Amino acid sequence: MSEWLSREEALARLKVRAQTLYAYVSRGHIGMRPDEEDPRRSQYRADDIAALATRRARGRRPSAIAESAIAWGEPAIATSISTILHGHLVYRGQDAVALSHEATLEETAGVLWAMPNPVRFRSQPTDTPHQSGRSAAFAQLASLAGEGRTSLGRSPASLYGDAAHAVGALACALGAVPGTDAVHSRLARGWSVDETGARTIRRALVLLADHELNASTFAARVAASTGAPVEACLLAGLSALAGPRHGGAAEAVMQLADDAARHGADKAIRRWLDHDRPLPGFGHPLYPDGDPRAAALLPTIDDDIILSSLRDAAFAATGMRPNVDFALAALTRSLRLPSDAPFRLFALGRGVGWAAHAVEQITSGSLIRPRGRYEGLLP
Repeated sequence: MSEWLSREEALARLKVRAQTLYAYVSRGHIGMRPDEEDPRRSQYRADDIAALATRRARGRRPSAIAESAIAWGEPAIATSISTILHGHLVYRGQDAVALSHEATLEETAGVLWAMPNPVRFRSQPTDTPHQSGRSAAFAQLASLAGEGRTSLGRSPASLYGDAAHAVGALACALGAVPGTDAVHSRLARGWSVDETGARTIRRALVLLADHELNASTFAARVAASTGAPVEACLLAGLSALAGPRHGGAAEAVMQLADDAARHGADKAIRRWLDHDRPLPGFGHPLYPDGDPRAAALLPTIDDDIILSSLRDAAFAATGMRPNVDFALAALTRSLRLPSDAPFRLFALGRGVGWAAHAVEQITSGSLIRPRGRYEGLLP
């Protein structure tokens, strides 16, 4: 649950007068509610106050504002696709967790692509028929990108046609078998997973479909701003996803689980923290009260003694809760999926979001070209 502050606490943290606090509330910058113990008094949302205090501390210098926007800072690009607000992930006005209860990835694409009907991801042979996984995904998208048409001057419908073709090809490269049914069912058959497991895979894909302006989505938008083919935009997103700080984080969780199986959860956590390594699978800057995607997925996954002990030990040591990378590792272990299944699920689900952002960026007509703050020698 979000933390709420009294009027006096809010004024102390912001170092402002009461009139300024009320102005922030009226402008929608700070959430307010009646005090449950005394309805005559008000309480103020702590995370809104913390964000506002950070912005005020940075000042209004253009360089400071621009620099802060790069890493978890001020919103830098206007979008109507998704946002993270008070601990909730929102897809075009719909709560993503609620959507994931029943929706397929095809239906989620319809939401994110602002289409009236689910999107159909056509099944097709890949250029690497005897391979599946990361290398096959890169090879498939690279092949499509090399033959793709420039995106400039084309209608959204035409661009989304290319996107649907590319996501369908990506699904096959990542292990989905040919067929006409939903992509999560075809992926589950490729992995010999039963219907219950297929439903969990479906939910994971929906929850992974978009996440505002994360690193891979930003890469896709940068490529789109140049007029690159839609397939090339997805390839840019996939390239950014491949890093250990993004799509590779769940693999680190499984390494941590292996350490816990050998040495015990408490010792494994201490070993990671003592070596000054960020603890994989726990905490998220945008979700101080816990990642709702993990909270939605974990109850649908069979309990894992090793991961349960890790979760308890991590919370005791850091106060952090599991994030979606932890949930993907748990899903992989529970269903005995390929070791790179978290990356495959991430790439397939997020491919839908990359396409949505690419088309939005293309139709905006703007080029993303920030400036660097030079700190080197001068002539």
